[in-house]
Amino acid sequence: MKFLIVFVVIAVSCALGGEVYDTSKFDNVDIDAIIKNERLLQNHFNCLLEGKGCTPEADEIRKHIGEIMETCCAKCSAKQKESGKKMTTFLIQNKPEMVKKMLDKYDPERKYQTKCAEHLKSQGIDLSGF
Repeated sequence: MKFLIVFVVIAVSCALGGEVYDTSKFDNVDIDAIIKNERLLQNHFNCLLEGKGCTPEADEIRKHIGEIMETCCAKCSAKQKESGKKMTTFLIQNKPEMVKKMLDKYDPERKYQTKCAEHLKSQGIDLSGF
C-alpha cells in the first residue's frame, strides 16, 4: 500500500482475526528519523527494493511487504498503520519516484492498489496517479 511502505501500502485496514505482526519488530521503527535523514531513507528503500543493506526491521518488512499489500495491512497494529500512513504521505509528497518504483516491484498490475483504494482514500492517501 504504499508504504511503503511501505510501505507504501501499510496505511490500511483493521487486524484480521486478531492476528497482528510482531510489534517488537515493526513498532519500534522510528519513521521520523528515516524521513528526516536522506541516507536512512535511501538505505531502507534499497532494502525494500533490492534486498541490500537491510536493518533487521527493514528486512522483516521486506519479507512481509507482499502480504501487507495483498491484505491492505490487515495484520498491522494501529501503531504500524499510523507509521505506514506517515511514511506513505511523506513519500507521495516528496519522493513520488520511490512510490512508483515500489509499486512497480510489488504491485506491477496495481491490483492491490485498486483493491485497497477506498480505504486509502478514507485515510487521505491517493495513489491514483501512480
